[in-house]
Amino acid sequence: MSYQEEYRQKLTSAGEAVKAVQSGMWLDYGWCACTANALDKALAARMEELTDINIRGGILTRRPAIFDVPNAADHFAWNSWHMSGIERKAIQEGFAFYIPLRYSELPSLYRNCIKTLDVAMLQVAPMDEHGYFNFGPGGSHMKAVCECAKTVILEVNRNIPVCLGGFENCIHISDVDMIVEGENPPMETLGGAGEPSEVDLAVANLVVPEIPNGACLQLGIGSMPNAIGKMIAESDLKDLGVHSEMYVDAFVAMSEAGKITGACKPFDRYRQTYAFAAGSQKLYDFLNYNPECMAAPVDYVNDIHRVSQIDNFISINGAVDIDLFGQVSSESSGVHHISGAGGQQDFVMGAYLARGGKSFICCSSTVKDKKTGELHSRIRPTLVEGSVVTATRTNLQWLVTEYGKFNVKGKSVWERAEGLISIAHPKFREELIAEAEKMHIWRRSNKK
Repeated sequence: MSYQEEYRQKLTSAGEAVKAVQSGMWLDYGWCACTANALDKALAARMEELTDINIRGGILTRRPAIFDVPNAADHFAWNSWHMSGIERKAIQEGFAFYIPLRYSELPSLYRNCIKTLDVAMLQVAPMDEHGYFNFGPGGSHMKAVCECAKTVILEVNRNIPVCLGGFENCIHISDVDMIVEGENPPMETLGGAGEPSEVDLAVANLVVPEIPNGACLQLGIGSMPNAIGKMIAESDLKDLGVHSEMYVDAFVAMSEAGKITGACKPFDRYRQTYAFAAGSQKLYDFLNYNPECMAAPVDYVNDIHRVSQIDNFISINGAVDIDLFGQVSSESSGVHHISGAGGQQDFVMGAYLARGGKSFICCSSTVKDKKTGELHSRIRPTLVEGSVVTATRTNLQWLVTEYGKFNVKGKSVWERAEGLISIAHPKFREELIAEAEKMHIWRRSNKK
């Protein structure tokens, strides 16, 4: 039987495909911009007849149709590996929950720990002449998902870019149960790469001089990493490499400026390695059939031991709050959940262990309360009660705000307090000193 004939035999409608879903089942919805779409709408149409459905997914770039089912919590729970703002809102609506993890362990969680996965449904690029469907920019852990699922349903979308890679970036038609030709919606774009603020530029001006020629970069998403990437693109740096869990627009800007060659990487030379991608349409167009870019599973990309083998590895990530001991909270503010651990722990440690490597946690010195307009310091005496520690005080290396940068490695608690207060907003420094004194981590010899 030809692949085309097998395709025709497995082709069905979204409405027919979701009949495979029954009450009490566990489903997987895919990942980020490749989350199920037509299948989601079809499932939403019959969700009111179902109960006790559990769905895994993450980093939603659009609100799924099932979220708008009346009394959604009576029918399903959304279980997220990493939360976007859409999922954060769904927590307050009562049907979304976070799954704590290091992102690097996700494929092994599916293969070794998750005992039940009834149905996997995800968007993919059209089948090629060899019978393979590419996972597009949502690869990450999708191969492990499909291996574990009892039923695999693919939703074909002609607008999904084909992301080339080394391994686990596609699935063969022989491993697929049903195929749905979706509505071919455009790729969902992910915000956060707008024009950099003065604070973003100030932080970028402190970080970029720390990057040597031949460095290998890992960037998170947001205006601050975008500002750093833009500044690198306009700099004299050369022969940079990419090894990043997430591929963002800043890498496209650097590539177009000729700053990225990957020539100095010890492996995957001349290729930009990433686990998944999200951003603008320009980013998706850049990735499409681009042999320079290498999509690989997240347990390969985020592996601490692999990262530590890359000389001059530079990791740049954000944070919600940091306390005077050097504990970083990047997932929550108190019990208010925000995102997830992602790969921060892996890259902070991997970069530090690499020869010439540096990890930077970058954030603005303050945040404004949206309700009251009151300004709060992100550098706090202690984290807000209930806040999750993402990077421990023993792991942190460089912390950067618009007021300076400070390396906590090898520093005692009073040295840390002094250094971190020195890069806090001036409005809060005296208050922080007073709190540090109460906690016995401030020396009288320190300058006030």
